[in-house]
Amino acid sequence: MTVGLLILRLVVGLGLAAHGCQKLFGWFGGGGIAGTGAFFENHLRLRPGRVHATLAGLTELGGGLGLVLGLLTPVAAAAVVGVMLVAGASAHRGKGFFVTQGGFEYTLVLGAVGAALAYTGPGRASIDHALGWDLNGFVWGTVATLFGIVAGLCLLAGRTRLVEGDTAVAGGREAGLERSESASHAAPPPETASASDTGSQAAGR
Repeated sequence: MTVGLLILRLVVGLGLAAHGCQKLFGWFGGGGIAGTGAFFENHLRLRPGRVHATLAGLTELGGGLGLVLGLLTPVAAAAVVGVMLVAGASAHRGKGFFVTQGGFEYTLVLGAVGAALAYTGPGRASIDHALGWDLNGFVWGTVATLFGIVAGLCLLAGRTRLVEGDTAVAGGREAGLERSESASHAAPPPETASASDTGSQAAGR
């Protein structure tokens, strides 16, 4: 079991840490804070974009390294669950399940792995075990999973308010344009009024 957990931690943890480095430092072809922040703000409605990019990058990097080292595993697991929940709901929502179609399959797998490690623990090949920290089992796993879910939902709630605000502003602008168009159609153009007045004057003569 120790070897199996170590492989799982290394693969998932290093992958997440790499994603964090993409967001924070622009490594491995990533956009860095500026590029990721612009994407978050313009496409995912996560604002301010740079702040959310920094938080996501730090969470992925910290959570990933925590899994790799087996250090404070429930905290690392909660970070993975939370960031994957936000990613799945904001970037992959409405695209189905399969990752080949842009769905949430990948984020679900990583989040599930994080939650599972919170229950099983990191195994003997970990700093937690070396320090004698028995941070696993039903209680630790449940607390870590629920904390990650609640944290992710809180962030998504803020995003929902921003999206609703954008929709309301767009609706107000459309209504204003419709009123302007109606007013322009109702009022006759000056040339028409002038021609009508000229015809009336001519008839009077």
